[in-house]
Amino acid sequence: MNRHINAISGRLSLRPPQRQSLEILSHITEILPLEKGADSAESLRLINAEYPTVTDFERDFPSLCFALATGVGKTRLMGAFIAYLHLAKGIRHFFVLAPNLTIYNKLIADFTPNHPKYVLQGIAEFAQEPPEIITGDNYESGRGVRERDLFGERGIHINVFNISKINSETRGGREPRIKRLSEYIGQSYFDYLAELNDLVLLMDESHRYRASAGVRAINELKPILGLELTATPQIEAGSKPLAFKNVIYSYALSQALSDGFVKEPAVATRENFDPKNYTAEQLEELKIADGVRIHESTKVELETFAKQHDLLIVKPFMLIVARDTEHANALMTQIKSADFFAGHYKERVITVHSNQRGEEADETVARLLAVEKTDEPTEIVIHVNMLKEGWDVTNLYTIVPLRAANSRTLVEQSIGRGLRLPYGRRVGVSAVDRLTIVAHDKFQEIVDEANKPDSVIRLVPVYIGRDVAQEQKKSVTVEPTIIAALTSQLKATELQSAPPAQSLDGVEVMPQGQSKVPQLVQQPMRFDNLEEQQIARVTLETIRKFERLPRSADLQKPEIQAEIVRAVAQAYIPVAQNALPGLASQPNIERLVAQTTELFIELSIDIPKIVVTPKGEVAYGYNDFDLDTSGISLQPVAMDILIQHLHSNEREMLASKSLAQETRLEDYIVRALIDYDDISYDDHADMLYKLAGQLTAHLRSYLPDEEALTNVLQYHQQRLAAAVHAQMQAQQWQGATDYAVNVTRGFTSLRSNSYSVGVGEGVRDFRAPVSERQNIRSMHFGGFRRCLYPVQKFDSDSERRFAVILEDASEVLKWFKPTRGQLQIYYTRDHLYEPDFVVETATAKLLCEPKRASEIEDEEVKAKARAAIAWCRQATEHELAHGGKSWHYLLIPHDAMLSNMTIGGLIATYNLS
Repeated sequence: MNRHINAISGRLSLRPPQRQSLEILSHITEILPLEKGADSAESLRLINAEYPTVTDFERDFPSLCFALATGVGKTRLMGAFIAYLHLAKGIRHFFVLAPNLTIYNKLIADFTPNHPKYVLQGIAEFAQEPPEIITGDNYESGRGVRERDLFGERGIHINVFNISKINSETRGGREPRIKRLSEYIGQSYFDYLAELNDLVLLMDESHRYRASAGVRAINELKPILGLELTATPQIEAGSKPLAFKNVIYSYALSQALSDGFVKEPAVATRENFDPKNYTAEQLEELKIADGVRIHESTKVELETFAKQHDLLIVKPFMLIVARDTEHANALMTQIKSADFFAGHYKERVITVHSNQRGEEADETVARLLAVEKTDEPTEIVIHVNMLKEGWDVTNLYTIVPLRAANSRTLVEQSIGRGLRLPYGRRVGVSAVDRLTIVAHDKFQEIVDEANKPDSVIRLVPVYIGRDVAQEQKKSVTVEPTIIAALTSQLKATELQSAPPAQSLDGVEVMPQGQSKVPQLVQQPMRFDNLEEQQIARVTLETIRKFERLPRSADLQKPEIQAEIVRAVAQAYIPVAQNALPGLASQPNIERLVAQTTELFIELSIDIPKIVVTPKGEVAYGYNDFDLDTSGISLQPVAMDILIQHLHSNEREMLASKSLAQETRLEDYIVRALIDYDDISYDDHADMLYKLAGQLTAHLRSYLPDEEALTNVLQYHQQRLAAAVHAQMQAQQWQGATDYAVNVTRGFTSLRSNSYSVGVGEGVRDFRAPVSERQNIRSMHFGGFRRCLYPVQKFDSDSERRFAVILEDASEVLKWFKPTRGQLQIYYTRDHLYEPDFVVETATAKLLCEPKRASEIEDEEVKAKARAAIAWCRQATEHELAHGGKSWHYLLIPHDAMLSNMTIGGLIATYNLS
């Protein structure tokens, strides 16, 4: 690999798509003649032979487009391009083109040494001799040109210009100023640039330079190479978009979402909400109010996370998209009023639209550019279609669109400016990683749109299901996820697009490289070769002989491990039979058995579940301190707000269940704090009440009355306690800690699952809707994260929808559809009943039966339910005798399987146990 690529990638911390782009540039420079006046047609032929997607440069010179999703880092990639071309090819002159004033100013800052976002930071050669930055504002001074005349050629020149500087004409038909004669260089600066024999043109947001005037001006610069960057490699031509013909590399938003380089878009509504019950005015007020509540909730979560991890606190803000300038001004008046959350946002809101002039516009722009700073007060921005390319912030977390649009347009136009992550990566905390769109009236439409294969969230579908009704059937065997985890199957199993399915040990699998690892198995692969995989398989077979144990955790006891190791050593047949004794490296059977055992426990539903309890006394305490409440300004709430992820489709409750009244307000916080394992009421009561008192006093300082104060303490109890606890942890001192693992119940290994599907049927995305005219029984589905099998088959679409609810429920730990004989429940002497789903939540075990509503009262259905209830009663007695979880039977009508249903709501409504 080119040493410059390795050095630049490391120094600039390039992400994989950025590095891949740099590698492509390196290859381009090897096959193209980088010289003035090169044959463009021949260059196109050379490029097309290597990169067939490039069919036309669409310029008079070789110009190639790198289409990278918003938030991935196009500006840093431009810096990498410049560094490589200079270090590897000796190129010294670069012309960076911006489409508007906002991006122009941003690019100047990003290429200026010592700026916080300097894109060439870490390149030693530029530290010794920084690049000369020539802009549309200083070029007339002869900067860079005069130094060349005095001291000769040295260093690099980076010209940063707004497109309007070179393609617009002044009044009276005169040439743009850049094309006029300059007394310093004896010619126009434009002509000087056009005569350079090593000028490389970089075009940011290149979809903005496709108008005839822009193309003509760019061609006249006569660069030796053009490098275009955009997240939108197309232009609008009438009603149809025209794709670029010079895209050499594409990294779509769907890929960036999957790779975790941008925030997770989410959509918010109220649980069981019906927009038809509200007027347009009421709905608008409700969306704004709920947006504020989500914003305040996010603000506390961000502060708590930052303090827990000793990071800079991120100040989030909310964006409201108004219909027009009149609407924006009305919203501004409303939010500044004393009636809107007690006037809390009076000085924390700005509006941005084209009608602003003079000092008002200047002040707004200044606040807008500083909105990321924690000491800048803005928390709400109202705009009318002005915040487009170039406004790259990382702290936009809540969007309230009030402008009419269809669901797809609403999502595409809303999320673009808010996808960037504040810490440069996802951190595994939803509040930090999530961008929320408040859309009560469009909720279901957006959910359905996002689950379509061509959605903005899934621009490159992981798989597309095919209509296979009436087709010939084939037999398919699916091993449980643990089998795939022990072998290389996980790298090949998952969703299928157009490529045909293959077969691996009887399992239909995806072609190599087109897979997703289920969430349950996100640890690195621990069995790297056939020898280790074979030992892992033998270990699993051996574990079946130990199901007599009261709990699967007992498998990890030293004496049991020793028995399993001896059994595996006797049963294991080396893969390399012909290896000479003593020469081949011997596998560490003891280590592999331990790893397999650990994975078995993780990827099974054990009855009962492992319970971890503290053992012995723990010596710890807290240093005295005063609570920092500067970042807390939570507001009263009206009801539960439902959050559903568009990409990951997880749901979260932003408000908890109703709470009992406390006679002393501080008790709301103290009661939540003592639930933390590291807080003892007896030992820390004085400190707890001191901090709770300080927090209560702060809330009272801005809330209008005691009723509002009680509301906030009740509904935000856990969040406020987490904020206090985070600060307590920073002051904690602690001694040694020991823990004991207690589990008391037998277990059963998951078996392979066999069924039939259509011959041409590939694994379908379980979220993709299935129409009534399609035969769902001839299909099978994948893409799960909580399921203990990588692929499942459903007998009805209500079962598929129930699987979506299970996958979206954060309280669900694991689930699967049991194979025949896995549960021995007889509803008559000779008839076995297999419930459709087995589910384990954080607090209970469930047998679930989705059933057509018209069949609920069927006598056979009732008989099966009675048998299942009796089984659950016996299982619960056994579980509770050993400190486990209770079992419950749910009989759920098909028409209850809606996207806004929660597993908790289904348990409350349809639990028959």
